[in-house]
Amino acid sequence: MIVATSRSSREPLRLVELPSRPLRADELRVRVRSIGVNPVDWKMREGGPLGTAQRIIGPSGPLVVGIDFAGEVVEVGSGVETPKVGDRVVGGTDFSRNQRGSYADEVIVRADQCAELPASVSFDEAASLPVAGVTAWRWLQEAGIPSRPGARVLVLGGSGGVGLFALQLARSYGATVAAVCSARNVPLVTRLGATAIDYNAGDPLEAAARLGPFDLVLNAIGSVVYPSSACQKLLNATGLLGLVVIRPADYPSLLFSRRTKTLLGKPTRESLTPLVAALAKGEIEAIIEAKFPLAEAEEAHVRSRAGKVVGKLLLVP
Repeated sequence: MIVATSRSSREPLRLVELPSRPLRADELRVRVRSIGVNPVDWKMREGGPLGTAQRIIGPSGPLVVGIDFAGEVVEVGSGVETPKVGDRVVGGTDFSRNQRGSYADEVIVRADQCAELPASVSFDEAASLPVAGVTAWRWLQEAGIPSRPGARVLVLGGSGGVGLFALQLARSYGATVAAVCSARNVPLVTRLGATAIDYNAGDPLEAAARLGPFDLVLNAIGSVVYPSSACQKLLNATGLLGLVVIRPADYPSLLFSRRTKTLLGKPTRESLTPLVAALAKGEIEAIIEAKFPLAEAEEAHVRSRAGKVVGKLLLVP
């Protein structure tokens, strides 16, 4: 198998060939056709809690980053009934299961980490879903948005990977959505059904307050830009503040406030299946800013680190 790897954050990602291993009974081998890029990919290279956890419980050998993938099943273990060889799937790798990352031409995962793809959903669309789509989906479930007719949702970071899926899913559930973004992304956010708030046209939280109070304020940017104390004031009596990005200063509010939580989507068959269905029905669309060959994964990370990506970046083996 060919993978993109590096020994440290100071060393660029490079392609190397690693031996493939035999499958266990509950595993399948997927030929990767498209890979989604997420900030967690390059953050893992830089160390911190994620990098430390990967070194301790992840697979030995070179660090292969990445989670999102879509492709074709080429081999299944003896205990796997579905999916079958030849099926198109989308899924996410998991280093806590001793799996290498998805920046590769093939991945080995468990069957419950994949959802099957209909012919109407492309590999590129599907590869955009796992981390960003599942994170958005889980936050909306956590806040009970699907069962709250007329709910109000505010997305901070409305043009990013998580933000775009969150506002589209919320709209599909019948929620009224406001989303903060830059002026250049106002037309996109508006087209997808949200009230766009240009963060350069005055205080965006003051503008949002006139559209609230909210059942969910999803902060996909971080509390450095949008302090949790200010975000909490935008909630209604039962509202939830969701932090996608956290820092040590957030720990007190996470520990002592039931209305502030954090989570990151973990792709599973259960969480991916409704997202694939939403794509197939046209209820959501995948916004893809750019595609890079796998050999140019380092360039994709440079672009992702800049923090201005609209939607998703993809890698193609």
